[in-house]
Amino acid sequence: MSEKSNKKGLSKALKIFYGVGDCGFTLMSNIESYYFNFFLTNLAQFSLPMVTLITTVASTVDAVLSWMYGAILNSIKPLKWGRYRSWLVVIPWLVPFLYAFQFVKIGDGWLSAIIIIIAAISSHVAWNFAYVANVSMISVAGRTPEERSQLSATRAAWANFSKVIFSYVGPGLAAVMAGFIGEINQYGAAAFVLGVIMAVLYYAHFRMFDGYEEVQVADKSAQQKAPAKDKTGGMDLIRALLQNPPLIALLIADLAKFMFNFVLMGVATYYFTYIANSAGMLSTYMLVTNIFCVIGAYLSKTLSNKFTTRTTTIGVMAIQAILLIVSYFFYNNVTVVIILMSIAMFGYGITYACTPALYGDTIVYSEWKTGKNAAGWISGLQNVPLKVSIMTRGVIISACLAMGQFSSDIDPAAASEQLKNAISIGFMVIPAIALIIAVIALIFGFRLTKDKVNQYAAEIASRS
Repeated sequence: MSEKSNKKGLSKALKIFYGVGDCGFTLMSNIESYYFNFFLTNLAQFSLPMVTLITTVASTVDAVLSWMYGAILNSIKPLKWGRYRSWLVVIPWLVPFLYAFQFVKIGDGWLSAIIIIIAAISSHVAWNFAYVANVSMISVAGRTPEERSQLSATRAAWANFSKVIFSYVGPGLAAVMAGFIGEINQYGAAAFVLGVIMAVLYYAHFRMFDGYEEVQVADKSAQQKAPAKDKTGGMDLIRALLQNPPLIALLIADLAKFMFNFVLMGVATYYFTYIANSAGMLSTYMLVTNIFCVIGAYLSKTLSNKFTTRTTTIGVMAIQAILLIVSYFFYNNVTVVIILMSIAMFGYGITYACTPALYGDTIVYSEWKTGKNAAGWISGLQNVPLKVSIMTRGVIISACLAMGQFSSDIDPAAASEQLKNAISIGFMVIPAIALIIAVIALIFGFRLTKDKVNQYAAEIASRS
């Protein structure tokens, strides 16, 4: 049988420290975001077609599987510590061992490429269960829009703070590892170390959420089933998506948000190598922009309370798009680019914090409309835009490099204007277009207001 959750309101630990697991997760995944393409082209020295194949196959499979994690968590029998909380402790420990091989070159040609692809897919499958469970707990522990906004803002602040840490730790850790195992595989060793840190910090989340979720208690006298409203079938999941227009609009906007982040991170190395002619400035760029990210995430709750989460997200995305377009016209002026990108990343910190709270609103709307609690499924759908953005990142970077006739043999100081322009299009123009589409989707598709969400929540409570 199930034992009811026994805590009301957010604990002090959750209000302050929820998000340390996301700090570890982002710290670990930044190795991929900043250095995966660079590892493939400049260290492993694969050809551009092979790089495109590796990144496209790995990210496409990851994206195709991205919808399934929430569906599985919502549909299977809950594990010992709860439907979602259990996954914060049972699987993250596998990640470091799988993830490291994504950055290791073993042999040449197809053998090495296949090992990298398998490592990328398997490590992502492992960490996605924990990621989805983690964001699902926002709706489990956060009983009101204000509590969900609190958890989302704290989580975002910690996640973006990890990027500040990474600006110091990431390049330095990779350099230290290069001294031990060689330059080619330095990022593999760094990925392993940061993967271990991620697992430890997710365990901290596991401890913080103790008592907030229903858990299964052994009952020898009878075989008990999960509460009907908490267990969903295939048609329940389909209805939770197709009968939820705000969710569809939010998925489109979230794709743009993640594209902005991942494309910028992936192209930044090329920008500072071939346009700024100072690869060392990348660390400065990461530090400055990520400090702005943390500030934006920290202020997101204040802005959301003043303007509503929806209005804040729409306005900030529009401003980000304008900043990116302006920066394109000044791409040879590195100082101007860093300033404009820092302000844009301030906006990313805000939208990163706001979107989980918006997903929480769509969860309430879905349960009100369908009578089924699909928290895991809808929270898991956040994985879809994230993974699709990673997939498109590889395609965008490779396409832009090909458009600029990139070759790893090019002397950065002698980079052509054609290559610089192509890199800048990937760095600035394409993410701006995606953000404009997101603004349109939210304006016309996401019409949930705070009053409506509170009304739906009250009606759901009255049914119980």
